[in-house]
This record gives sequence, structure tokens and C-alpha cells, in this order.
Amino acid sequence: MGDPAGIGPEITLSAWRALRETGPAFVLIGDPETARAAARSAGMDAPRLIETVSEAADVFSDALPVLACPAARPVTPGKPDPDNAPAVLDSIRRAVRLTLDGETVAVATNPIAKSVLYAHGFAFPGHTEYLAHLTEGAAWDGPRGPVMMLSGGGLRTALVTIHVGLAEAARTITQSRIKAVARVVHDALKRDFGIAAPRIALAGLNPHAGEGGRIGVEEKSIINPAAAALRSEGIDISDARPADTMFHEEARASYDAAICMYHDQGLIPVKTLDFHGGVNLTLGLPIARTSPDHGTAFDIAGQGKARADSLIAALRLAGETGARRRAA
Repeated sequence: MGDPAGIGPEITLSAWRALRETGPAFVLIGDPETARAAARSAGMDAPRLIETVSEAADVFSDALPVLACPAARPVTPGKPDPDNAPAVLDSIRRAVRLTLDGETVAVATNPIAKSVLYAHGFAFPGHTEYLAHLTEGAAWDGPRGPVMMLSGGGLRTALVTIHVGLAEAARTITQSRIKAVARVVHDALKRDFGIAAPRIALAGLNPHAGEGGRIGVEEKSIINPAAAALRSEGIDISDARPADTMFHEEARASYDAAICMYHDQGLIPVKTLDFHGGVNLTLGLPIARTSPDHGTAFDIAGQGKARADSLIAALRLAGETGARRRAA
């Protein structure tokens, strides 16, 4: 359910309305009263409580199926409450368990507010790391993540470093980290996207990919040696490319995913191409997981202004990747 005081409840209802006839069918693990209030505000019929996931497909075309995960305190849109943090985390745990048990094919998570969870003792940087923790004991036959990937506008970008400052990102880029991320991305392109022979482009860290060492040496000393080692393993990956020329239309046609060195390098092109419909994926875990590529938007929660494009795209992609895994 994400943070119930954010836009999650209303965009979930909008996504249900958009997908109710075509699917994929989904179930909301969330606070029933918050879901009902969001439905009333949108002039929609009330969601329908279910006891088990097996009931969801039967009711999905008529009502949003909800597995109750009650908030501890009444929810006011736009006003997050740390007392409701346990319910937020419980909804994530239950979604992961249902998918690990095979009752659902994938997890799509609404946005959380990490500051709210931190106030209740949450010890993880975010969703990605928490999902890795919840699945660490589960069987998995591929290279282990988590790796964050963004998808939108026909572009997929994966990140070597995520939520760290730029100076720290430059210090923490290593050959071993690049190789680990690339192995996960290569496997995910085959496993989750059905690409038989994936092509990966590798971004440089410095302007002009270091200009042969004149504007930085990381490409020569770290990035390109990692790429050479990966090619020796049979992975089709480029040497470091200048990031300012690798995201235009013709360049994008030459690869299936790009691996970027730091957060903004990977997110800016995806959000430029598809700001409202971008999707965040977590790769290298025993479950397929997606989420909208935006935050809780407390400032507009409950006002009927939130767009559900990203959640709709996330649910569709979760359905596709989860079904592909199950079929395999």
C-alpha cells in the first residue's frame, strides 16, 4: 500500500479502473478505511474485502480486491503518521511472502516515505534493500541483486551506485561492483524481458568517458577493465561510453539496457523520455518487483490531482515479468 497518507490509495483505485477489463488483476494489501475514503472521493464504488488472494481474480472486474492491513491510526491525506509505519512494512512483508509462496506472480509497491519509517526504527535505506532482506533466504538460481533498474520511453537504465552523494559514488565504483551489476542485468534481460542475446551499454563516469585519461582515469583503471572481464564471460557489454551521447534515439537502438554509474545519470534520461510512465524495477531477487518511479506526493494527496500512469505501467510490467518467470 505504500504510505497511506500519500497518493498511493487514489492512484491504486485509478489503476484498478484502467485495468479492470484487461488486467493484470491485482490485489491491494492496505488499510480498508483509507481505500474506502479514496473511493468515495473519486465517486467510485467501495473496494471489496477478500480473505484470500484466490478470490481476487473473481471480483477484479467489479471491484478493487483488498486484503486488510489496517492502519494503527486514522489516515489523513497529506499528513503521514509514524504510528502507521508498522502497517506499511507489514504490507510489504505480506506481498513478498505471497509471491514467494506462488500465490501471486509479482509485487508492485506504492511509494513509501523513508523519513516516516526511520522515525519508527526502519534500518534500511529504502524499498530495494528491504526487499533484498526479506528474500535473502529464498532459493534463487541467478546472480543475486538487488540492482535498481528504471524503465520508460523505450529505455532501461541500471545503476552501479544508488542513493549516495556524488563524491561518495565516485569513490565506491569498483570493478567488482560493475561486474556484479552487469551479471544481474544480463540475467534479468533474459529472464524477465525475454531477450535471448542481451546487449548492454556501459556509461563512463567522467565527461567524454575520461578522454583517454585526460579528464579522469576511472574509465581506464576501473570501468573498461571490468567490461573486458565481462566480455570474457560471454556478456555483450561495451566499454565506457560518453554519457552525453548514449541516450539519443539512434544510440538507444544499439543496446537493450544501459548501466549507469550514479543515480541522476540513469534517472534523468528515463524521466525525460517518459516522466509520468517510468517504472522502477528491482533485479536479481527471487521475486519480480516493480514500483512507480515517483514519491508519495503528500502535497497533492487526496486532492484528485495525482496521475496513475506510472503505477499502471508498473503493474503491467510486474504482470509481464512475473508471468514470464512462472512460465519458465
